[in-house]
Amino acid sequence: MPSRVLYVKEGRVARVTLNRPEVLNALDLRTHEELAEVWDDFENDDDLWAGVLSGTGGRAFSVGQDLRELVALTEAGLARPSTFGSRGGPGWPRLTERFSLSKPVIAKVDGYALGGGFELALACDIIVASEESRFGLPEARLGLVAGAGGVFRLTRQMPFRSALGHLLTGRRLDAARAFELGLVNEVVPTAALDKAVDRWLEDLLACAPLAVRAIKEAALASSALPLEDAFTARYSWEERRMRSEDALEGPRAFMEKRPPRWQGR
Repeated sequence: MPSRVLYVKEGRVARVTLNRPEVLNALDLRTHEELAEVWDDFENDDDLWAGVLSGTGGRAFSVGQDLRELVALTEAGLARPSTFGSRGGPGWPRLTERFSLSKPVIAKVDGYALGGGFELALACDIIVASEESRFGLPEARLGLVAGAGGVFRLTRQMPFRSALGHLLTGRRLDAARAFELGLVNEVVPTAALDKAVDRWLEDLLACAPLAVRAIKEAALASSALPLEDAFTARYSWEERRMRSEDALEGPRAFMEKRPPRWQGR
């Protein structure tokens, strides 16, 4: 049986690809189980500094939960009522609930990113999309809620009233509108998508990995804190960065007019 998720390591980069093109990369329980193993390995492999999440087939990043499986399990009495979060379910904690994942992940979106697929993209740190991409959370039209973080992240990542309008109606956003609202970092023609993602990777890998992790951790952990409290909070990756060899290597390389040699420690 083919893998639901393709996982390839290329130097410092992990490339994670949803591999169910026949169903537009819908997320069934087995996909979540495979993704959990991938994210565990990605976080624990010190040689990996950044990741890219994408979907196969050219039509969709992911259209979210496999509704055919959901109906079959429900009718068989095997599915519990869905709500916010996935605790106790296969593949937990899923990317949408890996709040301590320290390494940056780029969502490479080409085509539909709907429902849980959009929620996966929202859980990434950078989103690069093709011009043909479409985003949406249609759960209200299905009697469901965007329980994998869509309700919470969309209202934090775009203007609240705009977010609420899309959540309440299931209306979709095209890539250009998503960019205007700040949901997407870059929009390019499909033919230029790979190169655009590679440019982001080059910039990420040019930075000290501990600095990247410290910045990500502090930005996420402090987002709901008063500014004064954000300054005084403790961040574990920042404590590692400030005492690292790389904290000295960066200024030294600048003074010696040479590229820094990051150690990640």
